[in-house]
Amino acid sequence: MPQMNLVQAVNSALRTEMRNDEDVIVLGEDVGKVGGVFRVTQGLFDEFGDDRVIDTPLAEGGIIGTAIGMALYGLRPVPEIQFSDFIFPAFDQIVSEAAKFRYRSGGEYTVPMVIRTPVGGGIRGGHYHSQSPESLFIHTAGLKVVCPSNPYDAKGLLLSAIRDDDPVLFFEPKRVYRAVKMDVPEDEYTIPIGKAKVVREGEDVTVVGWGAMLFEALASADEVAEEGVSAEVIDLRTLWPVDIDTIVESVKKTGRLVIVHEAPKACGFGAELLSLVTEKAFVHLEAPPVRVTGWDTPFPYTLEMEYLPLQHRITPALLETAKYIP
Repeated sequence: MPQMNLVQAVNSALRTEMRNDEDVIVLGEDVGKVGGVFRVTQGLFDEFGDDRVIDTPLAEGGIIGTAIGMALYGLRPVPEIQFSDFIFPAFDQIVSEAAKFRYRSGGEYTVPMVIRTPVGGGIRGGHYHSQSPESLFIHTAGLKVVCPSNPYDAKGLLLSAIRDDDPVLFFEPKRVYRAVKMDVPEDEYTIPIGKAKVVREGEDVTVVGWGAMLFEALASADEVAEEGVSAEVIDLRTLWPVDIDTIVESVKKTGRLVIVHEAPKACGFGAELLSLVTEKAFVHLEAPPVRVTGWDTPFPYTLEMEYLPLQHRITPALLETAKYIP
């Protein structure tokens, strides 16, 4: 079984499904001969040609609008937005059109489309190349939102997303594009959308994260273990539909909860998770739930590592929450 990084795993998923299904189309800015700004689609143009790997103008609204039309006519487009920060010109197409077609047509039409885009900070991209806009799309009924943390999950989740009959936003944490390698099967396999994973079992405090922050949470779990605190770490994987049952079961065991995400704190997805846990497991909480997040500011350039909720910010939150006495 070959070792792949996240870039290679996503490429493998695209190649696998394009070979399986001639209706799968890749389109976006420089996705063809160049292979995308991060080279995720490299080699696909040579194998599948310019009628299935399509370079588009720099017009995100046009890219997504075109993909919606393709999906309505029976294709399965996978448009790429170069950075998630650039998705906003296409926001209306996504939330007003793609998300609404199943509902407005009474189920007669669906939009089987996967919007791939790199998300988050950690590469010194500054405030126009580092944002985490997931909560804006989670708030919109009709969209599914996925954010894998590792190569194995990325391939399996992307294959599931392409085969899904509803629009999926597939956020790829660019900070770990090439930072993590693991065994990834060359053959096809799927991971179900909507299922979280307990990646480290513990007894004293539950930590929930996704994307690049999952590794920071694991590092903090290792660190607090040296002080006798056992942290259970959950990789959310799919943000919406959210696997709240896995989180609740963990909180029932630990009684304590810390949520980690890169997006700003105000109205971030951590707030929704906290509310759901409070509704479903309030009597099991033994400490106030805590969010370790980005700041409520534009994403900075020189202070990037101060903005991100890295290990040095997560560890104190874990210790304080684990040792809290009512």
